[in-house]
Amino acid sequence: MSTIQRIALALTIIGAINWGLIGFFGFDLVAAIFGGQNAALSRIIYGLVGIAGLINLGLLFRPSEAYETEAEPRTTR
Repeated sequence: MSTIQRIALALTIIGAINWGLIGFFGFDLVAAIFGGQNAALSRIIYGLVGIAGLINLGLLFRPSEAYETEAEPRTTR
């Protein structure tokens, strides 16, 4: 997994946690930290999370063989 994919995955997880907080408690953590939903910094964070989700779409359609070649080689006895 490349560095950009790891960053995208971290941003997607942050977005998922934020949506969980919104769904369960009605609390938008990004808006609370960065000054409301319409604040420029909040909108940038929302945009970055959205782009990260699009990048992670590539992981969804990646062949499973690609994951096995990145893993450490297995030793046979």
